[in-house]
Amino acid sequence: MTEFDNKNDSVFHQTSEYRPSRSLLTMLIGKPLETAESSHQTIGKAVGLAVFASDALSSMAYSTQEMMLILAAAGTAAFGYIMPITLCIVGLLTILAISYEQTIHAYPEGGGAYIVARDNLGDTAAMTAAAALLTDYILTVAVSISSGVAQFTSVFPDLYHYRVLLAMGFVLFIMVVNLRGVKESGLTFAIPTYVFLSSISIMVIYGLFQLFAGDLGTVVDPPELEHDGPFSAITAFLILKAFASGTTALTGVEAISNGITAFKEPRTKNAGETLIIMSVLLGTLLLGVSYLTFRTGVIPSEVEANISQLARTIFHSKNILYLVTVGSTMLILIMAANTAFADYPRLSAMLARDGFLPRQFSWRGSRLVFSRGIVFLSTMAILLIVFFQASVNRLIPLYAVGVFVSFTLSQFGMAKRWHRIGKMKEGEVFHGHISIFKYDRHWLFKMLSNGIGAFCTLIISLIFGVTKFIDGVWFVLILTPFLVLIFSLIHSHYRTIASRLSLSDGEKSSPHITRHRVLLLVSGVHQSSIKALRYARTISDDITALHVAVDPEESEKIQERWQEWGDGYRLTILDSPYRLLLEPLLIYIEALLKKVDVNEVVTIVVPQFVSKLPAISLLHAKAADSLRNALIHYPNVVITEVPYDIDDL
Repeated sequence: MTEFDNKNDSVFHQTSEYRPSRSLLTMLIGKPLETAESSHQTIGKAVGLAVFASDALSSMAYSTQEMMLILAAAGTAAFGYIMPITLCIVGLLTILAISYEQTIHAYPEGGGAYIVARDNLGDTAAMTAAAALLTDYILTVAVSISSGVAQFTSVFPDLYHYRVLLAMGFVLFIMVVNLRGVKESGLTFAIPTYVFLSSISIMVIYGLFQLFAGDLGTVVDPPELEHDGPFSAITAFLILKAFASGTTALTGVEAISNGITAFKEPRTKNAGETLIIMSVLLGTLLLGVSYLTFRTGVIPSEVEANISQLARTIFHSKNILYLVTVGSTMLILIMAANTAFADYPRLSAMLARDGFLPRQFSWRGSRLVFSRGIVFLSTMAILLIVFFQASVNRLIPLYAVGVFVSFTLSQFGMAKRWHRIGKMKEGEVFHGHISIFKYDRHWLFKMLSNGIGAFCTLIISLIFGVTKFIDGVWFVLILTPFLVLIFSLIHSHYRTIASRLSLSDGEKSSPHITRHRVLLLVSGVHQSSIKALRYARTISDDITALHVAVDPEESEKIQERWQEWGDGYRLTILDSPYRLLLEPLLIYIEALLKKVDVNEVVTIVVPQFVSKLPAISLLHAKAADSLRNALIHYPNVVITEVPYDIDDL
């Protein structure tokens, strides 16, 4: 169906009637979706909580344990600092929730820390935030999956030695689900999310009830305290290091601000409310789990996770309530990786559109998701899992430092935005680099809240850098500037290409073509080569047939047949005593190119046998492909294939 544009009769639109056929891929990830269906792929608050909050909500399952593993260096007496540290973490969570709720309304197109930094702090800060977040998302998948597998092996310890294979399988499963689309992945993971929230809430409420009733027991047969060497004293450094490990509970808080566009309209309202719900749930349950962990005498261990010890103590045995709690915890930890799968592709697509990553990352797949980002994220996470043998304790030191760098840049960027808005007059509007600045009478409160958030997250970033430097943070601190350098080089390349291709100053490319020189490659004189000769004559009468002679007898036959069928066009024989095909051609062509003027074009016409059958195609050499690879950088060379369908013979 064709429709002409009313403004310009030379422009018309035609809708393709082609429909993708069914294949093994469509059976796996679903039938392709039309672009027009993108509005139907958005999600509401209930599903949004499962998609974007699973990372933050699941962190309560291991953040307390990671604090205790650090405090264990000073013995069980140091576990008394669990609650003060947890209260500080919840306080920071409150500040971040308020700050990111403001970010959601200020930047409704999503992008989180990257967009905020780019709009207010410049490209370097934006690239730093993006590098930190992308690194953290990869680690989120590796840590969450590994932690989920740890919960699983707590129930089935005989499978502990297969933890790497189990983790790899879970990553691939989540990858496939996400390739099916945001809406389908959200619906798939919504039920386990709410089962987890319900079971943890029941465990906390029942545990507190037993505590107040005076019959809360302690862990029976706890695992041995894992600590090598003599115990150390309780120092400020040890407490800060434990605090840094505990703040992994805050990773994922920024996820909703990155994925606002996935929500239904009014999307900023839905995204903001989802953020508040997530923060309240996370803060409340984190306090409850930490307090009960301390009161029941849980011992931190990779052999049996703290949730498993807590659940069997509160529910008095490994009964159905225990199995549901531990099982749903395992599922939510595995699904926490889904937050990264929801945000990583969106952020990488945004970077690609802005020219900081290869453009291919911004292309949507058949299910309207950024497939390349999903596959790349899966690949990198699997490599980490294999390298660190799915050990949460070994992965955690690399985790979270990146996200706190992005927290700091985001909060500082928002504080700068409100400071700028505070200088504006009421009713004044200013168009910034990305967003629109409007006067807000609450600018001072918002600036202070973002400023406090920036200060707190900066301090935590420094704590991470100092206390966990030798544990692996050094690698992230080196990787982030390296990624910024890569982003800069890619961006510089795209800007250079755009400048060269620009038509803003009129046509400024090479002069008009005044002459065509045609080289026709001849391997034999037959229907295919004669068809190619007919095509060459439509381009120019300056035609030279080229034949590389690797067999003298065959060469003699070709000369004789060319005299009969070559219509008088010259044939040049390139003798090749070493039976090489490509090299003599390249020497001849390069010598010719030195003689041609800048306004002349050399067109190389290559007869090519083609077949729809792959097995038949393998029987025929692809000379044009080899020539194209060798001559692609010569600006005055055009390589044209003239196909001859051998299926019709």
